[in-house]
Amino acid sequence: MSRLTNTPLSVLDLAPIRDSGSAAESFQNSVALAQRAETLGYKRLWMAEHHNIDGIASAATAVLLGHVADHTESIRLGSGGIMLPNHAPLVIAEQFGTLATLHPDRIDLGLGRAPGTDGATLRALRRDYSAADTFPDDVIELLNYLGEPHPAQRIRAIPGQGTQVPIWLLGSSGFSAQLAARLGLPFAFASHFAPAYMHQALRLYREQFTPSDYLAEPYAMLCIPVVAAESDEQAEYHASVAQQKFLNLRRGRSTRARPPVESLDWSPIERAQVQEHLSAAVIGGPERVRDGLNELLEQTQADELMLNADFYALEDRLRCYDIVADIANLQGR
Repeated sequence: MSRLTNTPLSVLDLAPIRDSGSAAESFQNSVALAQRAETLGYKRLWMAEHHNIDGIASAATAVLLGHVADHTESIRLGSGGIMLPNHAPLVIAEQFGTLATLHPDRIDLGLGRAPGTDGATLRALRRDYSAADTFPDDVIELLNYLGEPHPAQRIRAIPGQGTQVPIWLLGSSGFSAQLAARLGLPFAFASHFAPAYMHQALRLYREQFTPSDYLAEPYAMLCIPVVAAESDEQAEYHASVAQQKFLNLRRGRSTRARPPVESLDWSPIERAQVQEHLSAAVIGGPERVRDGLNELLEQTQADELMLNADFYALEDRLRCYDIVADIANLQGR
């Protein structure tokens, strides 16, 4: 039996906005995706905090997660992630404590150290890059707000205190991997945009892991891009959606989703840069995707995979998750 059929699979939804669409359409699509993922047997669906990016609609992450939770029943929902330097830990504890109170045993809290935006927007958030310097202390403070209260504790998250919302650390380098190891927390690596550091981060996390009250053994999840279609040729065609986004990001243009194209007008340097960003992507028909995911699992020994499927049309995106669920036998487990 392949590793794929024994590995939990989850979904990253970046709430993409199309070139001809709107945030309202994106929210409807997020609900449809979560409902399909729940039906298919995916373990969790996460959404990410980004600001001032016109192609992503999940800036108010906790609010959107609450909306999706109201329209689903069992799938775990969480942040992938909340950029903690943008916020006071108490506020995040209250937000996710509220979500966990409304939707018991369904909420995850993934935390990132990056701002999730540019310098000008960071200033608009009334923060600066130095806020990341206190990230380790802020994580510990947040853990305390979500844990059982201490007798001498003067400030409590209400709601939040005692909800024990699971905290994950997210990263695209070794810093968060080592911090997750030191605190004994689960770790999620962002292979969907920083694949070059994947193996190093996983090694550091596993080598330095210290058991804790939260986790007895290391637990590593990889987030990777997946483009599954009926054939390899169709998948390569749909992969141009993500390629256009990274290319436009490089060029300082809008990152709204654009329709797939047969070929891109890019320089050799641009092509190499985009391919580097997407080097962990698994693209193809059912057989190629099955082999690619199994190979990735063998190489990394990941405990869980979180899949980001970037398509222009919702029906193609849903079909991608259908195909992966079928080859992984999710509903037969």
